[in-house]
Amino acid sequence: MKQPAGRIAVEGQHIVKDFSIGGTTVNVLKDISLQVFQGEFVSVMGPSGSGKSTLLYILGGLDAPTSGRVLMDGADISGFKDEKISRIRRQKIGFVFQFYNLIPNLNAEENIMLPLLLDGKKAADCKGRLDHILEITGLWDRRRHTPRELSGGQQQRVAIARALFGSPEILFADEPTGNLDSSTGAEIMNLLHEINQSCGQTIIMVTHSPEAAGGCSRIITVKDGVVI
Repeated sequence: MKQPAGRIAVEGQHIVKDFSIGGTTVNVLKDISLQVFQGEFVSVMGPSGSGKSTLLYILGGLDAPTSGRVLMDGADISGFKDEKISRIRRQKIGFVFQFYNLIPNLNAEENIMLPLLLDGKKAADCKGRLDHILEITGLWDRRRHTPRELSGGQQQRVAIARALFGSPEILFADEPTGNLDSSTGAEIMNLLHEINQSCGQTIIMVTHSPEAAGGCSRIITVKDGVVI
């Protein structure tokens, strides 16, 4: 097991998350505090409904806690306004989801470059980075294919490449193998481990699969809204 590298990549302090459903308040996360260090590959596990995906979204700035703080580079991102948190997500954070979230009429390289193009970058200025990402994700010969021409595993590789394209400090992955068969899922996990080990990429992954969690730097188990 790897030891923490020293610098904290993201920290949650006393995170609480409540949802109101039909006039009833549901306490999904109950005073969770944790630290993830630069270069770690952390797996967040727990039963369905335990709050693990909610925790991931709060740490990644996609949702805000009811109370508590999320610190990134010493700043409490949970208190940022929409425009500022959107910029943090584009520049410091990459997300990979279970269902890929690709644009159907764009090919692989267009899907990969889309976030930076939306951020005002020019495609010609990104070619070197694009070629590198296509190489390490094994998509070089699939760069002109649209999602419907790709297998599920290849689509997830495109989603991973897109998340990595902006050189994020942290990659968040929500059930990245949940929509794949076991063999393809193992290939995706091998890719994530390679990215973590060769590039030093910090990865926080939610999974329900012990096989996917195996080999991670650390496993954080969430049950009934608390870390156990």
